[in-house]
Amino acid sequence: MTAGFRLRNVPLLSRVGADRADTLRTDVDAAVAGWADALLLRVDRRNQVLIADGRAVLHRATDAGDAPPEDAVFLGRLQDGRHVWGVRSDLQPPDDPDAQTQVLDLRRTGHVFDDVSAQLVATATALLNWHDHARFSPVDGTPTTPIKAGWSRINPVTGQEEFPRIDPAVICLVHDGHDRAVLARQTVWPPRLFSILAGFVEAGESFETCVVREIAEEIGLTVTDVEYLGSQPWPFPRSLMVGFHALGDPQQEFAFNDGEIAEAAWFTRAEIREALDQGDWSSSSESRLLLPGSISIAREIIESWAAAD
Repeated sequence: MTAGFRLRNVPLLSRVGADRADTLRTDVDAAVAGWADALLLRVDRRNQVLIADGRAVLHRATDAGDAPPEDAVFLGRLQDGRHVWGVRSDLQPPDDPDAQTQVLDLRRTGHVFDDVSAQLVATATALLNWHDHARFSPVDGTPTTPIKAGWSRINPVTGQEEFPRIDPAVICLVHDGHDRAVLARQTVWPPRLFSILAGFVEAGESFETCVVREIAEEIGLTVTDVEYLGSQPWPFPRSLMVGFHALGDPQQEFAFNDGEIAEAAWFTRAEIREALDQGDWSSSSESRLLLPGSISIAREIIESWAAAD
């Protein structure tokens, strides 16, 4: 019986590798004073970064000027005390000319990052995506100005302050309490790409209620015993994935009510373990199942259920 399983590991994008140093967001003088020794993470318009040796490439901040650019966002402080900022810009070669670099998208290949890099890139991506879409006041359309080291924006006319928007979504593994779990394929995915079920939380709705509603809408199953597993930021552009598992009845027929799901099926633990051994969606495997990559909380949930006795 695996009804009570838990995540084996903290999801990658939820790991803490640097001090967020939130007090420096309001102590502007202290934040700017650290600029001379600070490091800079560049994120391009496709939310890609450069990596070298499993770490995000960080440049000398002073290469971008004598002070933080207006659109720079403060990401935190490393163990050695240096500040790290993020900017939206074209990618540039690392300071070390001998470094072997790759251009990587966090969404597809984040498993190569260490914890510090994963945290910095996830935070920078979330903040920069928000700034890209929050340049005007939602109240009166006045152009807003970034403040608090990029952690909020203010309307200079009214003083109205806006903060980064986060859209919560649930993601849930449905299983029978024993040896079978549901995996599904969205209509826009290629054949053989399967994952667990997810959906955005509606206004006035709890996470648990959302799980029940989304699964009924997407595959027609009535689930019970909804239990929380963990959460993960998903800054594409601004989501927070909240993970659950729930019990479903394999005797109940599937019904694809909202048109998002092309197919779904119950798979045994052995089948899912075999698919996990074949890699992930990027694999060239001919496996019947191709599952999400390690950057996603979906992978951690599936792996944790598959490993349960």
